[in-house]
Amino acid sequence: MRMKVCIQGLGFVGAATAVAIGMAEDIEGNPLYDVVGVDLPTKSGMERIDAINHGTFPLRTSDSKLIEALEDLHRQGNLSATSDESIYADADIIVVDIHLDIAYLDDEPQLQFESFKDAIRTIGKYVREGTLIIIETTVPPGTCEKIVVPTLTSELITRNMDKDKVLVAHSYERVMPGEDYLDSIINYWRVFAGHTKEAGDACEKFLSSIININSYPLTRLSSTTASETAKIMENTYRAANIAFIDEWTKYAEAVGIDLVEVIDAIRIRPTHSNIRFPGLGVGGYCLTKDPTFADAATKQLFNIDSLKFPFSRMAVRVNHDMPLHTISRLNELLGDSLKNKRILICGVSYRQNVGDTRYSPTEILIKKLQNLGTEIVAHDPYVTYWEELGWHLHDTLPDPAEFNGIILCVPHKDYKKLDYLSWLNGTNTILLDANNVLSKHQREAIRSMGVCVESIGRGDGL
Repeated sequence: MRMKVCIQGLGFVGAATAVAIGMAEDIEGNPLYDVVGVDLPTKSGMERIDAINHGTFPLRTSDSKLIEALEDLHRQGNLSATSDESIYADADIIVVDIHLDIAYLDDEPQLQFESFKDAIRTIGKYVREGTLIIIETTVPPGTCEKIVVPTLTSELITRNMDKDKVLVAHSYERVMPGEDYLDSIINYWRVFAGHTKEAGDACEKFLSSIININSYPLTRLSSTTASETAKIMENTYRAANIAFIDEWTKYAEAVGIDLVEVIDAIRIRPTHSNIRFPGLGVGGYCLTKDPTFADAATKQLFNIDSLKFPFSRMAVRVNHDMPLHTISRLNELLGDSLKNKRILICGVSYRQNVGDTRYSPTEILIKKLQNLGTEIVAHDPYVTYWEELGWHLHDTLPDPAEFNGIILCVPHKDYKKLDYLSWLNGTNTILLDANNVLSKHQREAIRSMGVCVESIGRGDGL
């Protein structure tokens, strides 16, 4: 009989994780697990549940492997979804993939654990002895030790169960929605740790069954707090790396050089291969909040007030304000006036080839432009309805002649491959590439038509 795995939360991480686990097979090619995705009985939750139960991935994606894998699992019959929380009573393994948010009070980050605790309590009400619970959610360091285990223990004591018989581990996801969505789970490195040695051993065995560990070996850390710190630190590093580029973006434009060209030269050096590129700004659910987690955790979980995180705080602040530079550049191109101008925004998701609009830098861009009296029309090949703004987007690219300016915000493959000569057709408009969408050849060809093309991170005319 196959082991049952429940995935708590069917968002961008949970839905793809459910597929990856469902694909796991034994040496004879038989499915290892029956997988059940569990979501809340909300409108969006029920839509995701319904999609999975009909063999359709519930979120827009460009990863054909992921779509095909879910269709295969649907035919195979070992992946389903439900809102019935009692299913946790049947689980051998539970993977937690829910949100954990952070807010600000007087400029201090405040961890919001209540909804997260509620989710853990729900598991505690049904979980049986021997079950492995893996926290994949990105959480502040100390969460497993000081929040998850005590919350579970309280529920287990109420049920007269042995609190040490439920295994808790942490293994953070590195899911990257896009063309390699599925591979970012199966063919990628994973870090993990158990709250106890037994939990760590169980987690290692499970991860080894779904991940290509021959090519991407697992890394086991000594504690769940260490594993939690690894995720927060690696995301903070990336956020700081991106923030670092902001000042060099402005420098390159001021002195008239191509910063992308410069960075390409630097990246040849192996020690600097991960340096970031100029762009519109930082978005998504991780990099916009994760750099604040350690700061908040030291105070709220460890009761340490003496530690400061100036680089982390500055990175968050710089990245949040980065879209304002694109507005400044557009303002200059349009004669120092954005009031009553009509601007087409191309790309509203937080990164290329995905439909995830959470904390998109384009949202900051648009709201500021609207405050300046600019009329906005938005398009994105992966987004038909922008939930955060309540906007229905254009299905096709509008006529560029209707706009004073066009901003390319996201390097979707659709925009990179667009026939700009046919679309623009000599239109007298301003085209601002805010995210290195256009190649040098495309920029030169569009300029030859008489269209003004400029780029963030490049001097005028480059």
